[in-house]
Amino acid sequence: MIKRIFIYLLFSTFTYSLIADYRVSRGRIASETGFELKVLAEDLFLPWGIAWLPDGSAVITEKRGTLRTFKNGKLSDAIDFPVEVTSGGSGGITRGQGGLMDVVASPDFKKDKLLYFTYSTGDSSANRTEIARGQWDGKGLKNFEVLWKNPDTKRSGQHFGARILFLPDGTFLASVGDGGNPPVMLKGDEIRKQAQNPATAFGKTFRFNPDGSIPEDNPSFEGESLPGLWTYGHRNIQGLARNPETGVIWANEHGAAAGDELNIIEPGTNYGWPAATYSRNYGSGTLISDKTQLPGMKDPRVVWLDTHAPSGLVIYQGEEFPDWNGAVLSGGLITRDIRMIKQGESEQRPTESRIAIGQRVRDVRQDHKGHLFVLTDSQQGQLIQIVPTK
Repeated sequence: MIKRIFIYLLFSTFTYSLIADYRVSRGRIASETGFELKVLAEDLFLPWGIAWLPDGSAVITEKRGTLRTFKNGKLSDAIDFPVEVTSGGSGGITRGQGGLMDVVASPDFKKDKLLYFTYSTGDSSANRTEIARGQWDGKGLKNFEVLWKNPDTKRSGQHFGARILFLPDGTFLASVGDGGNPPVMLKGDEIRKQAQNPATAFGKTFRFNPDGSIPEDNPSFEGESLPGLWTYGHRNIQGLARNPETGVIWANEHGAAAGDELNIIEPGTNYGWPAATYSRNYGSGTLISDKTQLPGMKDPRVVWLDTHAPSGLVIYQGEEFPDWNGAVLSGGLITRDIRMIKQGESEQRPTESRIAIGQRVRDVRQDHKGHLFVLTDSQQGQLIQIVPTK
């Protein structure tokens, strides 16, 4: 008990001594009202991502390597993904964090019918994140092509990323996780330290042309760096979103024991992990770093000390909930809710509230009509629409 009290006091002092203009989230969070949850589909096996198509239908990824469609209120049977995916863990697809992950429709989907995917391949001793695309015919994928692979494999089933976000110029961003917790190693050191190494893909975001080539106006970095590198110093980004009115790009990422973050993403920037972080080591509770801020590294806009476990991110733009317009909505696996962040782009410290879901939230998306949807993380996962209270 004495040890726990000491750690708590140390953490509290350490935490609040360096607070700047960002929000350190801890304790009770006010709940939003005026909404209800409408279950549209059930029995989704560990759904991960959802892409709404122009015809009003949706394509949903399942972690095990299958696709489902949702159209006219009906969920299709499972459709096999063209690549055999792995969770990265031993004992089947449910034992690791990888598998078939994100799905995003091309901005020109009406013409090219392209869907973009992130997924992991390999086994528990050697696996990696990949990005690919294929043409959707309503029943499956054709002309499937791999656009990018992490040049390095890793062991363990942790921290693959991986979200995709298209930008107005037609390029897209993709996130890659830092590879895992100790004792996972790479190049003779803890793999998580590779987030500070621009020459590897771990703990980074990348920017690509639609065909996977590298845009000429990507940022440059000192020393050796991987082609396509956009930002570094991340742990495990699982949400990417752009505010269509301001152009600001947001990302949420997992910390270790506490220290989850919500960041504004700017090209060429270092986000600190693991050199500057509020996170602590699992089990021992010891500091990962004695610094929460360092020169040349960008501070987050929100740090969650009560673990949020973020996944899925959207900037709300809709008529159903006018008070939510412009808010950043971050899905939570551990908090089983959506965290609403307002005033995040101003000089004021952001405010925070919660939309209670009661289940692990894997993805948060809006369709072309502005309706708001949630995917829940379960072997009996649900597609839920958030609607105004009648």
